Amino acid sequence: MAERAGVPRLFGGRLPGLALCLAIALGAALASPVLKSATGGYTLPPIVLALLAGMVLNMCADDLRFAPGIEYAVKTLLRYAIALLGFKIAFSDILALGPGVAWLVILAMTVTVVAGVRFAQFLDRLPGFGALAGAACAVCGASATLATATVVPDYPQKRADIAFSVVMANGVSTLVMFAYPALAALIGFNDRQTGILLGLTIHDMAQVVGAGYAVSETAGNTAVIVKLFRIMLLLPVVMGIGLWLKRLQPVPGEVKASVPAPLFALAFILFAALNSILPSTALAGAYAPLRDLAVEASNAGLLVAMAALGLGTSLRALFSVGFGHVAVFSGATLAILFIGIAGVRLLG
Repeated sequence: MAERAGVPRLFGGRLPGLALCLAIALGAALASPVLKSATGGYTLPPIVLALLAGMVLNMCADDLRFAPGIEYAVKTLLRYAIALLGFKIAFSDILALGPGVAWLVILAMTVTVVAGVRFAQFLDRLPGFGALAGAACAVCGASATLATATVVPDYPQKRADIAFSVVMANGVSTLVMFAYPALAALIGFNDRQTGILLGLTIHDMAQVVGAGYAVSETAGNTAVIVKLFRIMLLLPVVMGIGLWLKRLQPVPGEVKASVPAPLFALAFILFAALNSILPSTALAGAYAPLRDLAVEASNAGLLVAMAALGLGTSLRALFSVGFGHVAVFSGATLAILFIGIAGVRLLG
């Protein structure tokens, strides 16, 4: 009995909830390739499958045994996973873009986040949802949505709004993966210009890769580098959103926004710096497997956090969001597309 009683003390009562989230995440990771094989090539990313599976099992979140672990995964584990995303970034790749492309990316991301919040206010949605949608479109889909959720004030519909933004980001990214290369060709962009546009405007990395390399290796390489720059700006965007929302007047049902201590943001930058320096040193051989392990740990952490988010979100709440939510997300998507097309044309 002593040993069994020690487990809750050791894990703060989180073990049952974490185990449930881990089981859902593992199931999603195993189901994604099976679904791809069964459908002849189409699948949903594991992170979306984990979210949907969690929502199907939403009733488990009402069990007090699971609550501490689910809460820990959504809040604390998520921040660890986001910090480890820094190992995907190399500053040298970003510098190779040139100042013109870098400023275009920064401008487009800023306009998109502002557009998301303003569209939400215009359509009588909470600014917090506008920030979630804007960040998903501006940065990197699901990861940006989860990161932004850490600074968005709490309100009753928040988890459903997070889930909606994740699902929309994946769905829109899949659609535009086929549409944007054709649009770029219609406009007359060359391969490098097409890569810039794709890396700047598609929400999820997987679809950026698919769209870019379907055009050419030049377009694919350029698209991935531009996308990585957007990911590198994730933490400044999140902290900026937090500071902005903190200045806005709370609406009924919403608590005042707060910006958490940016320890995970500092860790993100530190890991990106290590990933920029160590590969060119004598430690490169030993560093490579550690980097790969950190990236896998980040992916796994995000997957578990997404399962936890799904567990806390009811399908009824997700389906009740209404046309206004779709309009806000679509508006943010169009904002970054229009800025991207105009900017790429201007840069030549």
